[in-house]
Amino acid sequence: MGFWNKLKGELIDIIEWLDSSSDTMMYRFERQNNEIKNGAKLTVRESQVAVFINEGQVADVFPPGMYTLSTQNLPILSTLKGWKYGFNSPFKAEVYFINTKRFTNQKWGTPNVFYIRDADFGRVSLRAFGTYTIKVADPVKFIKEIAGTDDEFTTDEMKGELRSLVVTQFIDAVGESKLALLDFAQNYKDLSNFCQKKLGEEFIEYGLEINKFLISSISLPEALQAKLDEGTGMNMLGDMNKYSQMKAADSMEAAAKNPVSGGGMEGMMGMAMMNQMMNQNQNQNQNQNQQNQYQQQQQQPQYQQNAPPPMPPSVKFYVSINGQQTGPFDLNTLQQMVAQNQVNKQTFVWKDGMAGWKAAGQVPELNNLFGAAPPPPPPPM
Repeated sequence: MGFWNKLKGELIDIIEWLDSSSDTMMYRFERQNNEIKNGAKLTVRESQVAVFINEGQVADVFPPGMYTLSTQNLPILSTLKGWKYGFNSPFKAEVYFINTKRFTNQKWGTPNVFYIRDADFGRVSLRAFGTYTIKVADPVKFIKEIAGTDDEFTTDEMKGELRSLVVTQFIDAVGESKLALLDFAQNYKDLSNFCQKKLGEEFIEYGLEINKFLISSISLPEALQAKLDEGTGMNMLGDMNKYSQMKAADSMEAAAKNPVSGGGMEGMMGMAMMNQMMNQNQNQNQNQNQQNQYQQQQQQPQYQQNAPPPMPPSVKFYVSINGQQTGPFDLNTLQQMVAQNQVNKQTFVWKDGMAGWKAAGQVPELNNLFGAAPPPPPPPM
């Protein structure tokens, strides 16, 4: 009885593969030198293909279904084994299960930068990243070209080679497209379709099919990206004056966050820029107010037309600070700058009507800003 139990244990009567992984592309059925029983049951589930191999030679291929192994459904193996009239004894053969489902989210990316020549920016370095989806289209070719005699084959084992294929074809596609650098983002779909078509010809040699190819990003060098972002900001503002104000505000904010470097000349320049912005805003507000007043006067009855005109604008001076023209500033602002030691009697100033720049101490309108100078001391006794 023990002999028959032992013999029965060495015969395989059920052949199947239950896949619990997400990345196994091929699995060799574990028979451990046991023989397959005549009439054994073969179960091939959906998204599977079973391939019988006899002494290194591909024999019969089974699509999804349930089979009772016999001479009728093993024609190639029967020929290889010489079963002219059927078989009754057990036989040995290797059974490989191929997973034909789609393997999604296979990542690719350029390991190093690559270069293109752009009409707008010249020679530019780029990097790119994305994903693709593959499946086994030809199980026999896949075993011969890729998997070989491995007992288990996963996507990781061929990731490096496929990634190299993808990157090479992608770079070629970018070069052939001749797209302008600024047009890449809106042409991701066309580039992806073009790459998928080119890669399909390469992958079929491995028994694989590429079902989807996606570009996640094409990144520019940081310096160039910063310039493009700055240019976009200028276009959005549409006004160089507003752009200068924005940059000045950024400089003042940076100085405020760093009080150590915010003093001295940088602090003076920041204050001058802030005053200049304030004066420009004041001028704009004054002009707008004058226009509003004029319009109101035109709309009022005739007897109100004799109202006094608006006050004339205050006198304003341009100031030379560290060799650079700043202003114009009104007298109140200049008084603050004198108090902060940004302006003294030797500081050069100019206003409309003056022939040239003069020291502030030589301009009568500014004498009151510096206070009365004491007389010279008496001679010693």
